[in-house]
Amino acid sequence: MATQHAIGIDIGGTGIKGAIVDLATGALASDRIKVRTPKGGRPADILDATRDLLDQLDERGGTKIPLGLCFPAVVKHGRTLSAANISEEWIGLPAEELFEQELGREIHFINDADAAGYAESRYGAAVDAQGLVILTTLGTGIGSAFLYDGVLVPNTELGHLQVDGHDAESRAAYSAMERDDLDWGEWAKRLQRYYATVEFLFSPDLFVVGGGVSKHHEHFLPLLDLKTPIVPAVHRNNAGILGAASLATG
Repeated sequence: MATQHAIGIDIGGTGIKGAIVDLATGALASDRIKVRTPKGGRPADILDATRDLLDQLDERGGTKIPLGLCFPAVVKHGRTLSAANISEEWIGLPAEELFEQELGREIHFINDADAAGYAESRYGAAVDAQGLVILTTLGTGIGSAFLYDGVLVPNTELGHLQVDGHDAESRAAYSAMERDDLDWGEWAKRLQRYYATVEFLFSPDLFVVGGGVSKHHEHFLPLLDLKTPIVPAVHRNNAGILGAASLATG
């Protein structure tokens, strides 16, 4: 099992999810386990909750196999340089080292959107895609991942592009649609402005749109007028788990 499987754990602002992944197929080789992210998202509390989740996966055969963990922050040299929907106490911490100490094993530590993008390039909508693929996750904010010929370029943070004087995600994330009570057409106009700006700046070969709302892609993707093909992600809520697990063996 050790050579064919790895554990992926995806830490988010509301939940921590994990599973054992079959690396050959991208299928889950165990039940997906989810625990609630502790209120406030403080470091010690998240470390404890992640330990509890890993213990459950170890009981399902997860001991002594590679472990990848993705996290809602800019991650550079193992440090968390930002904090999205978690405590600002994470900013500047040697988070990879803290998780390794708490979990008692080596990990591969990565930004959550980057993990999702890698999963789509290996198992999903961007398999064998050439050139520049930009994945965006539309949720509470906008996460992003760049992959060039399948190679990840980390920490792009395109949700914070300034578009018309605003952080793009403040107007175009799915949360903005809900907050401002927009219909699909009204939201698509904001997405059009966002994706047209990204397209102008980076000239991608493919957009992949993830996040939970991507399951409703037929309501908004056809309304966008772009030169670049734009397709829904395949793995949605499991993408972080798959990407973290896959990168754990790299």
